[in-house]
Amino acid sequence: MFDTALGKFKVVATVEGISFLVLLFIAMPLKYMFGYPIATKIVGMIHGGLFIWYIYALYEAHRETNWGFKFSVWAFIASLIPFATFYLKKQLDAIK
Repeated sequence: MFDTALGKFKVVATVEGISFLVLLFIAMPLKYMFGYPIATKIVGMIHGGLFIWYIYALYEAHRETNWGFKFSVWAFIASLIPFATFYLKKQLDAIK
C-alpha cells in the first residue's frame, strides 16, 4: 500500500476523510450542543495536520501518475466535501 505515491495517497485520503467526519459530526456537536470547545481544538488541529499531509500526498501522486490538472483539482475539492474522499478512493481503486 505504501509502495507508491498513489498507494500513500489512498491511505491519506481515507484517514483525512475520517478526521473530517469526526470533526463535523462529533467534535462540532460537542462544542455547540454540549459546550465542550476543547473537542474542536484537538480534533481540528489533528485534521489540519492530516489535511496538509493530504495536499502533499496529492502533489506526490499527481507527479507520479501524471494525472491531468482537472483530476488533481477534483481530488483537492474532494477534501473539502464530506464523504468525497471515500468516493475518490473508490474511483482510484477502480483505475488500478
